Amino acid sequence: MCDDDDVIDAANDHGIARRALFVTGAATALTWGGVSFTAAADRGPGTRETRTVRGTLPTGSPDFVYVPVEVPPGVREFRVAYTYDRPSVPAGTPGNALDIGLFDQRGTELGGKGFRGWSGGARTEFFVRADEATPGYVPGPVREGTWHIALGPYTVAPQGMAYELTVTLTYGEAAEASRPVYPPERAAGRGRAWYRGDCHLHSWYSDGRRTPAEIGALARAAGLDFINTSEHNTHAGHAHWADVAGDDLLVMLGEEVTTRNGHVVALGTDPGTFVDWRYRARDNRFGRFARRIRQAGGLVVPAHPHATCIGCNWKFGFGEADAVEVWNGPYTADDEVSLADWDAMLVAGVRSGSGSWIPAMGNSDAHRDPDVVGLPQTVVLAEDLTREAIQDGIRAGRSYVAESSALSVSFTATGGRGEHAGIGGRLRTGPDTPVTIRLEITGAPRCTVRFVTDQGVLFTSGPLPVSGTGVVEWRTTPSYAAYVRAEVRHEATGPLPGALAAFTNPVFLEATG
Repeated sequence: MCDDDDVIDAANDHGIARRALFVTGAATALTWGGVSFTAAADRGPGTRETRTVRGTLPTGSPDFVYVPVEVPPGVREFRVAYTYDRPSVPAGTPGNALDIGLFDQRGTELGGKGFRGWSGGARTEFFVRADEATPGYVPGPVREGTWHIALGPYTVAPQGMAYELTVTLTYGEAAEASRPVYPPERAAGRGRAWYRGDCHLHSWYSDGRRTPAEIGALARAAGLDFINTSEHNTHAGHAHWADVAGDDLLVMLGEEVTTRNGHVVALGTDPGTFVDWRYRARDNRFGRFARRIRQAGGLVVPAHPHATCIGCNWKFGFGEADAVEVWNGPYTADDEVSLADWDAMLVAGVRSGSGSWIPAMGNSDAHRDPDVVGLPQTVVLAEDLTREAIQDGIRAGRSYVAESSALSVSFTATGGRGEHAGIGGRLRTGPDTPVTIRLEITGAPRCTVRFVTDQGVLFTSGPLPVSGTGVVEWRTTPSYAAYVRAEVRHEATGPLPGALAAFTNPVFLEATG
């Protein structure tokens, strides 16, 4: 076995004169002059060759910088390690953060077939080969051609970002690739029933720290019936959940499409579906990839739309959304803003007379300890515990969000002649016909119930008993309230309302005659 090492200075040997700025079909991207592993006849099995590339990215760099690597025939494994500097910066100024991923010889075209993995900033090295790959990367042959290491300068300090890439190729015959096995699309279920799920979770196949098996155990302990995988910008983990699923747990597959202008959960896509993320709102490409999600059988769910992290705030609008993640993890101020924004969309829908609306859901976005799987969870009325049935329930808004499986609600509207509708439904009756709004609740000790309409909060109960069980009723008419939804809130500790313990999608009251 022998090693061959070369160092390439991208700032000199591949400087401004030898780099190109081009458009990938969306956001601009920079391509440095690359590295080459030329073909040679004396490379025996197990031979390794290494090239090191150094460069500096300035402030204002494009979203993605591609470093081409010329790969000769006969390569068994492609391995990359990288580092970058982290100089001190003034308070309030972002420092350096550099994401990384890989595209193979099929190219970097937006939405193309060349994607081989993405680890963001979660790892400092990765490898791919036919039979195995680093979590977040797709196993497969290392074929001859031009590969690209994708660098994503998430934030760049005023001093710029000096980085170093070390590329190692190992030669030899490729191992036999294994056939992927995916979880089934149905679990045993209970027929038409309320099913609990968490559809925004991260394992070690992106930036999480838990294995799929650990997440499955936590989901079962949290009383969940279904989960959805949602790794950042990669589908590489899809084939590693089959052993987690069972008669008692449906595992759906997806992705958290993490753009620079917001994140969207692709919920319940076909196994092996990759959804590209390399665009901004101004590129007008999101509609194309929302359609990609739906064509693959998934739902489009903008995630934590008012989160304060860099790149997390949702800027694509909600015209393509099938649902929106209003509550993400432990309840915080940005969730309160998301709730208010969603309610404003309900009001706008009523005002337009279109009858269309976007249901809300809640998920944990759990990554690692002490993140709680199932805090919160979406409780869906579905015909059975299958991918299609759960998606139908979410899309129709037959759901509520609760902080845990200890909390359950039943929310209905009943007219004068006994006609009734539940969560996500429509009650049609005379404009001035009295309608009884009823919430039955368990598991919410000392919480307060609020009924919210298109006019705002029109009813607030007193605290529930320490047992957490109670029934709250209120009467209204369709002419007074176009919809009613329920909020269950913990005790307030200041001038603002207390944190949510649960909330429902609305029941719509439609005046007839």
